[in-house]
Amino acid sequence: MGKEGLKKRKGEHKGGEDGQSIQSHDEPQTMNLQKQANLFLFPLCGISMIIGTIIGSGIFISPKSVLANVEAVGPCLIIWAACGVLATLGALCFAELGTMITKSGGEYPYLMEAFGPIPAFLFSWTSLLVTKPSSFAIICLSFAEYASAPFYPGCDPPQSVIKCLAAAAIVVITIVNSLSVKLGSYLQNFLTAAKMIIVIIIIVSGIVLLAQGKTENFKDSFKDSKISVGSISLAFYNGLWAYDGWNQLNYITEELKNPYRNLPLSIVIGIPLVTVCYILINISYFTVMTSTELLQSQAVAVTFGDRVLYPASWIVPLFVVFSTLGSANGNCFTAGRLVYVAGREGHMLKILSYISVKHLTPAPAIIFYGIIAIIYIIPGDINTLINYFSFAVWIFYGLTVLALIVMRFTRKELKRPIRMPIIIPVVVTVASVLLVLAPIITAPELAYLYCVLFILSGLIAYALFVHLKFNWAQKISKPITMHLQMLLEVVPEEEVTQ
Repeated sequence: MGKEGLKKRKGEHKGGEDGQSIQSHDEPQTMNLQKQANLFLFPLCGISMIIGTIIGSGIFISPKSVLANVEAVGPCLIIWAACGVLATLGALCFAELGTMITKSGGEYPYLMEAFGPIPAFLFSWTSLLVTKPSSFAIICLSFAEYASAPFYPGCDPPQSVIKCLAAAAIVVITIVNSLSVKLGSYLQNFLTAAKMIIVIIIIVSGIVLLAQGKTENFKDSFKDSKISVGSISLAFYNGLWAYDGWNQLNYITEELKNPYRNLPLSIVIGIPLVTVCYILINISYFTVMTSTELLQSQAVAVTFGDRVLYPASWIVPLFVVFSTLGSANGNCFTAGRLVYVAGREGHMLKILSYISVKHLTPAPAIIFYGIIAIIYIIPGDINTLINYFSFAVWIFYGLTVLALIVMRFTRKELKRPIRMPIIIPVVVTVASVLLVLAPIITAPELAYLYCVLFILSGLIAYALFVHLKFNWAQKISKPITMHLQMLLEVVPEEEVTQ
């Protein structure tokens, strides 16, 4: 057992470096994260996690962003297919990384291995404080809007109601994932099954309409299209945002049973399945709406339901609620592991790397993530902030895939159960560079500079609290860690001796 391990007796658990102790009457057990997410636990938890996290509110509410950039049906469908291909290629690169470095935390451990602690810290700094909690907040706000809308017919729900409902959703999802890996997995499976029902309803309705001859909107599908480097890049940018979540299994690699087999298998089944669903859903939309009508619709899926499902159109907003909850749950489940891994490496408060004695979950990390997400709900509309900061995601996607290329030469000794052809990570890296530069070149704004400055401000935090390790910071954090450890009944994870 390592220096920060536990000396466990029946009835007592002792902390490592802080010397705290908490009482427990459980039998002695190994203090490691619980492994529950087995791909072949019915109904296929790995595939469910990918589908449940990727398919959120976007495809049901606002697919018009892709169409708005290319302005024609044909290029729009091609963009959706190409985005799915790029997401699959990126996920396959992550599969090689995930089976080569079997640590949870997504991009974090890969950047750490390839480039050292500073890029890894900047990734965790940006992800933990901006991109992931704000994304979690937006998803829950979307859920709250659809959940509250039936109670306010003819008018918009009050913002106070939406915010309180969104905060309640974050609290419930945080509690569920803190209590049990299995409970969070079961909830994800249920919500994924529920959202797949509405996906199937829309797809089958579209196929029936096509069989009935509703094909007029597909004639001259490339006519009046707007094709340029800028428009295509922005269309990709919006399409890939709908696919975001393709890398989520890499955040829970340590909790996957047999990751060498189940990680790539989940990817090659899950993401192509999402791609097919997205294309078929868009085709269904175009069977009942022209390009102009789709662009004018505020909620495309709701408009589709009103025209096709008639008295049963209420099904659409109901299942959009399930869809957003499923996406939020998957987001919380995986992002909490990033906080946990960053804490374990000493890049966040040490308490964030502790795990629950009773439930074997990274409860402090998940709770921290939920609190930050609730803070993002308070100011109001943060969609603009998300748009400006989202390109930072592709900065780190590109760096992570570049890390795969770099480690082919610098870490040849590492075992690679899965080895992608080198052309795949090269293509993904080049695509990442284009996606980062596209919004800056086509629509330059100061907000992108602010985003870069925020990322670089992480260097100051790293220098002060990680590299120099100021004594006053240690003196403040020690008693806080001690009291939180006793309150939450959490302990440091054991180091596994090989």
